[in-house]
Amino acid sequence: MRVLLVGHGRMGRLVESLAESYGAEIAGIVTVESPSDALASGDFGRVDVAIDFSLPTAVPVNLPVLAGRGINVVIGTTGWGAHEAELRARVVECGTGVIAASNFSVGMFIFRQALAEAAKRFGAQPEFGAWIHEAHHAAKLDAPSGTAISIKASMTSAGYARAIDVSSTRAGSIPGTHTVGFDGPAESVTFTHEVRDRAVFAHGALVAAKWIQGRRGWFGIEDLLSS
Repeated sequence: MRVLLVGHGRMGRLVESLAESYGAEIAGIVTVESPSDALASGDFGRVDVAIDFSLPTAVPVNLPVLAGRGINVVIGTTGWGAHEAELRARVVECGTGVIAASNFSVGMFIFRQALAEAAKRFGAQPEFGAWIHEAHHAAKLDAPSGTAISIKASMTSAGYARAIDVSSTRAGSIPGTHTVGFDGPAESVTFTHEVRDRAVFAHGALVAAKWIQGRRGWFGIEDLLSS
């Protein structure tokens, strides 16, 4: 599997360091935000899939170029959701495949499933309020995180119709911690998912890269883990 890395920050370098253990070879590395000549006409040889851990502003620019070149893409970058509809249309038009996730951790996927069930049950108890707090390293650009937004969406979809307070912390080198609470008059229930090593996201992205090869359409981590 020949992988084109789009973005070479912390996550891009982790993917690069783990690629060989997944039978992957790095076909090239694109470090600039704009694709310009580097991505639009760069000669990377055969590319089976691109893994994008770049910037929120880069995804809406880079993905149409990659799709135009017939390259399937794994997107681990967050914060570009406002452009999703037009990007989905471009992927369909080009007949390529994308798997996008705010978090490629298996534990987070199961965490969200458990929260959806809890939200459904607490939603039927009007005296319980809900809140989400997420903490990440100081360099993370989006707040709240894409993961926190997806957690809230899962809770709402499951039937929790009241307001859900969301707060964020950006400090130090925190890989990622998400805590969800349901608070009543005399008791409180909390759920926490804590990442000890951000390499978990790189492992998940490389698994996704293998899975997306040969597929067409737009997918999420739920498609990967249920197949």
